[in-house]
Amino acid sequence: MDRVAAVHLFIRVVETGSFSKAADEFGITQPTATKAVAATEQRLGARLLHRSTRGVTTTEVGALYYEKCKLIARELDEADNLATLLQSQVGGTLRITTSVAFGRRVMVPMVLSYMQQHPEVTIDLGFDDRYVNLVEQGIDLAVRMGRLADSTLGARYLATNPWLMVASAEYLQRRGTPRSAADLGAHACLVYSSVQGDDRWSLTRADGEEVSVPVKGPLRSNNLSAVLAAARAGMGIAVLPWYVAGHSIAEGRLQPVLADHGLPAQEVHAVFPSPKLVPSKVTSFIAYMQQAMAGEWWHAAS
Repeated sequence: MDRVAAVHLFIRVVETGSFSKAADEFGITQPTATKAVAATEQRLGARLLHRSTRGVTTTEVGALYYEKCKLIARELDEADNLATLLQSQVGGTLRITTSVAFGRRVMVPMVLSYMQQHPEVTIDLGFDDRYVNLVEQGIDLAVRMGRLADSTLGARYLATNPWLMVASAEYLQRRGTPRSAADLGAHACLVYSSVQGDDRWSLTRADGEEVSVPVKGPLRSNNLSAVLAAARAGMGIAVLPWYVAGHSIAEGRLQPVLADHGLPAQEVHAVFPSPKLVPSKVTSFIAYMQQAMAGEWWHAAS
C-alpha cells in the first residue's frame, strides 16, 4: 500500500476505532489493514495505536500523527479539487505552435476571434516550421499538416488542406502555358522543399491517371512565403496551398495552371501531449477550429 493510501487508512482506523470497519470502507481485509498500519509504525519506529479487545486507541505519538495526517488529507483533497476545477474550466494560458505560413494566414485571425469569445483564456502562439516536442516545450496544442506518425500524442482531425499549381500571367506570356503534366519539364518550377523534397510533382489527370513529373527551376525553399513571392515576381510555376495562393489569385497576381489536374491534399490535425485527461481549454479551442475549418475554409483564410 502506498503512503497516501496508508495515511487515509490510518485516519479511518482512528476515527472508527476499528481495523475491520476501516478495512470494509477501503474494500480490503482486516489483516491487510492491520499489516498496513504495522508497516507504518515500523517505518516510523514508533507505536501509533494501542490494540485491545475493545478496539484501538491512539498513543501519544499516534494522536499527534493522526492530526498531521488529517492536515495532509485535507491538503490532498484541496489539491484534487483545484486540479479538477482547472481541468474542467476553459481558462488559463493555452500554448499553441504551428507552421509559419499557416500561423500567419490562418491561425492568427482564428486565435483573435476565439479570444474575443473567451476573454478568460490567454494564448501563447508560436510559429515554427520544425516539429516541436510538445512535452519538452510545454506546448498544449500543435496544428500539423500531413499524415501523422504513430506516437503517444493525442490528435483530432480538423480539415483537408488543398493545393494548386499557379503562375503569374507575365510568366505564362513569356514561357507559354503548360497543357499537360509532361510540359512542366520545360518550365521553371519553384520548389517548396518541405513537401516536394525530391523535386518531383505528383498530379492526377482528368482521366484519373496519376503521374509524377521531375521538375527544376531557379528557386528551392522551405518557406512558402518565399515560393509565393517568386511566383508573383514571374520567376516560375509553383505548387502552393490554397490558403497561401488564394489572395494572389483574387488580386490577379497569380492564376491557376493545369487546373484540370488534381494535386495531393494534406490532412490538418490538432495534436496535443496525451489523448487522456485533455484540458478543457484544449478541447474548447479544437472544437472552435473544427467549426471554423468546416467546408471550404481556405477561401476565407486567403
